[in-house]
Amino acid sequence: MLNHIWFWMILASLFIAGIYDIVNSVNDEKTATEQIAKDEKAPSLSETTYLGKVTNGAIDAAELGVKIAIGLIGVMAMWLGIMRVAEEAGMIKKLGYLVRPITKRLFPTIPSDHPAIGAMIMNIAANMLGLSNAATPLGLKAMDELQKLNPEKDTASNDMITFLVINTSAITLIPASAIAIRASLGSANPQAIIVPAIMAATVATIVGLTTVKTIQYFQSKKQAAK
Repeated sequence: MLNHIWFWMILASLFIAGIYDIVNSVNDEKTATEQIAKDEKAPSLSETTYLGKVTNGAIDAAELGVKIAIGLIGVMAMWLGIMRVAEEAGMIKKLGYLVRPITKRLFPTIPSDHPAIGAMIMNIAANMLGLSNAATPLGLKAMDELQKLNPEKDTASNDMITFLVINTSAITLIPASAIAIRASLGSANPQAIIVPAIMAATVATIVGLTTVKTIQYFQSKKQAAK
């Protein structure tokens, strides 16, 4: 389904850009080709046409994707290494035991000592500390462990959906990225966003968990009735 959506989005963007270029070329007194011939410093067609801008945007996005992927290698290696050390030292099991009353209700099908619990705890803790990209490898590790428990490999399980909701709306105690952006833009009090961010994330988490658990409850009732 996602592949179909992406295909039609790409096709629509090219079609709209082409229509705009045709309309602009008809309305302009000088075509881009004539302008380039008269002025050597004139911008290229890739800079003046919408099709060219769409192509440049796709290439720039592809380059950015590679840079982000390579940059994540070091972060993933560091945090997965820390998690491995914490796991070998027994810290993950202790943390899992401390939060067992909560995880047992949120993720009832996951064994309390399963590695997925530790990965999710580390991911939530990283998000709360505002570590941004550092939370990504831990989230990927948690999803990998949840996929091992998933009976239907081509469909996300209820636990995977619940974790995604928590991860997306994660409560951040120190929104370091937002504070840094506000400070770079000359905010007089960049830390003023901390309390509103905590309140907004808390409400988002409560609403998200309530919604997903309500839907999962009615789905389980519907399946049991069949």
